Amino acid sequence: MKSIFISLKKFKVLPQKEYWKIAAKTAAVLAGAFFLFVIGVFLYFAKDLPSSEKVISRLIIESAKIYDRDGKHVLYEIHGEEKRTRIPFEEMPESIRYATIALEDQDFYSHHGIKMSSIARAAFKDILKRSVAQGGSTITQQLVKNSLLTPERTFTRKIKEVILAVEMELKFSKDEILGMYLNEIPYGSNAYGIEAAAQTFFGKHAKELALDEAALLASLPKAPTLYSPHGSNIERLKIRQEYAISQMARLGYITEQQAEEAKKTDVLARIKPNREKMDAPHFVMYVREYLEKKYGKQTVEQEGLRVYTTLDWDKQQIAERAVREGVEKNMKNWNAHNASLVSMDPKTGQILAMVGSRDFFGESQPEKCVTGRNCKFEGQVNVAIRDRQPGSSFKPYVYLTAFKNGYTPETYLFDAQINFAAEGQKDYIPQNYDGKFRGPVKMKEALAQSLNIPAVEALYLVGVKNSVLMAKNLGISGLNYPDRYGLSLVLGGGEVKLLDHVNAFGVLANGGVRHGKTAILKIENSKGEVLEEYKTEEGQRIVEEKYTSMISHILSTNDYRKPVFGETSPLSFSHRHVAVKTGTTNEFRDGWAIGYTPSLAVGVWAGNNDNSPMRAGADGVNVAAPIWRNFLDQALGNHNLEQFPKYEKEEAGKDILDGKINVRENVKVCRIPGKESEYCLANDYCGPSDVKKRDFAEAHSILWYVKKDDPRGDRPQKPENDPQFKNWEKAVQKWYERNKEDYILGSPPEEECKKDDFSKYFPAVSMSVSKDLAAMKLVIKANINAPYGIREIDFFVKDDKIYSGSGTETSYSFAAEDIGKTVSVKAVLTDKNNNQTSASENVTL
Repeated sequence: MKSIFISLKKFKVLPQKEYWKIAAKTAAVLAGAFFLFVIGVFLYFAKDLPSSEKVISRLIIESAKIYDRDGKHVLYEIHGEEKRTRIPFEEMPESIRYATIALEDQDFYSHHGIKMSSIARAAFKDILKRSVAQGGSTITQQLVKNSLLTPERTFTRKIKEVILAVEMELKFSKDEILGMYLNEIPYGSNAYGIEAAAQTFFGKHAKELALDEAALLASLPKAPTLYSPHGSNIERLKIRQEYAISQMARLGYITEQQAEEAKKTDVLARIKPNREKMDAPHFVMYVREYLEKKYGKQTVEQEGLRVYTTLDWDKQQIAERAVREGVEKNMKNWNAHNASLVSMDPKTGQILAMVGSRDFFGESQPEKCVTGRNCKFEGQVNVAIRDRQPGSSFKPYVYLTAFKNGYTPETYLFDAQINFAAEGQKDYIPQNYDGKFRGPVKMKEALAQSLNIPAVEALYLVGVKNSVLMAKNLGISGLNYPDRYGLSLVLGGGEVKLLDHVNAFGVLANGGVRHGKTAILKIENSKGEVLEEYKTEEGQRIVEEKYTSMISHILSTNDYRKPVFGETSPLSFSHRHVAVKTGTTNEFRDGWAIGYTPSLAVGVWAGNNDNSPMRAGADGVNVAAPIWRNFLDQALGNHNLEQFPKYEKEEAGKDILDGKINVRENVKVCRIPGKESEYCLANDYCGPSDVKKRDFAEAHSILWYVKKDDPRGDRPQKPENDPQFKNWEKAVQKWYERNKEDYILGSPPEEECKKDDFSKYFPAVSMSVSKDLAAMKLVIKANINAPYGIREIDFFVKDDKIYSGSGTETSYSFAAEDIGKTVSVKAVLTDKNNNQTSASENVTL
């Protein structure tokens, strides 16, 4: 300790100015060292760099080829040549210059080729990610990158890019650099440079471009395939175009009024259709987008990829023909101008056929359009990967969830008018397609006949979140906000993609095992090296086979759907097991048919791209099912006859789950006169016309018998605690009240009818006797009241029957020796219910 204190005493405290001098010298030395380091790095890399004056077009070495699954048919070749026409800077309108600057490099005219802040930010991100990412490039850097350097992503290439960018800024003016950039940059569809882009997409020279057109073209270079006007994301393209216009106004290149007018212009309607030759075009564009996303656009265009897809060329041709023929009929009959079809192998997830619209290269007629905006491009839009409401084709996911949770195909639900709204909420009273109510129906009947009300009940029993989770596990990629959906989800209140929908139904076909959808079998580079290849896999078990067998059994049994769809609908197959479900959305905006065999899943959507309604009656069975059936009849021609795993009915141990409700059918009863709803077992005291065969149902809604979250557990002690119980019970009671001729709610009577119950309807008779002394006759007349009708009237004199029949009057002739005697006269009435009464009188002759 002492030595330490001595050392501290020896330590000399310098004045504050001395410290600053030392710090300044140190900083100067470090700055100088850094400067020399930077100079050294630049000199090291600059010696091998190409001259900045050799700004040339990119050279596409070899095109990529996309094949069908057999490798025999080339679907599309991503062309090796570039469509490019160089034009002088003066012919480039200010609109395209400013739109490009507004989107790509707003400080272009003020920096010196690089922006240190952007480089630092990009470098920081690269360090965090431990890889070199794109981003942070000026227009000058992008020009260097596209024309002078390789596409590799390394730190050394970044350094070379910076060096060349600075060198270019020293040798060329800003206008020259911008002109070279606009002549070089790729705009998609093999168009390089603004002149080729203007010709390709608008059929005009660049100098003729309007403001809205220039803003659209400036939006493309960031992601030419994603934003392609010939692709499936034209809404996103329009959003980016409007953003470009807003940025131009913000930077002062145009006025706010010009911006608003340009945004309102329907620029998409002026896009030229893509006439580039390709087979299975929607599928090809789907594959190309995948390739460019995974390998990069330059790799796809330059490195001679050989892409072997999953597409079955024979099935693709069948699909295109079926869609084309079906839409021709739908246009005439149903005002439905488009359709889409997807076919997959459920055992592998491979896409076998994809038709995104009736004609990829076709234009719809403007007068046929409702909104007008998208009609010109309905051909290029791939509806197979667009979100559309599925209607009732969503129902199998809900019923599958119900079966997994303990309900069965035999479980009784109630098809009645139910208000599903909780107290204080807006009414929700769904209706069936025909406005009818069928009372108690089994789940298998409700699903096959596509009844809406039981489906909503099923969704309530299993829960919206559980049903959405099931759908997503099966392969539906949307429905990401389950809290936003209500009970209308089961009727198609969400949105799905046809491709996902078919993939999910494929899981049902495959016994509950899911294979992710794929379009690629193998990809090779120009050297024959395999970059990726499909591998057979077991798949992911989503649900047990016994539950999917329930769905397949229901959807493939025509007897279940026959009451609604008829004996010979397009959904009926006499010789093959095919499961199918249709769907229709509100106002007939979408029609669906999704079905499968054990080895083929097929889905069809029909409707209009602009979401305009079809004609009334354009159900899925009318507009989508015929296309679906046409495809299957041809595609299954060489397939073996296959059967689904057999549905083995099992007892759940509860009547309501096992398809039993307490109903006594054809009970002979009579309604007790004078009592509204009381019956007795029919016997002789009932008149024949009063005897009826009635069904007695001691029925309640399913909530009376089960807890919705535990249907196989104990019965609920207080079912009224369920918020839906009151509404469901009320609906059951009302249905039986409205169907009294068929059903009587309650238990059948245990006692036979009693005579006294019908006393007011007993027969009555009175009698009058007159004398005809001249003719020596008695004229006997009976006054009769017989509510059940007369079976027989008998007249007696002196206990001798003198008449038997249905007449009410007779006469009796007496002998002279009987004059002065008193005789008994009686009338005996028997009604049709065998009730009997009489009247008598003593008469002196």
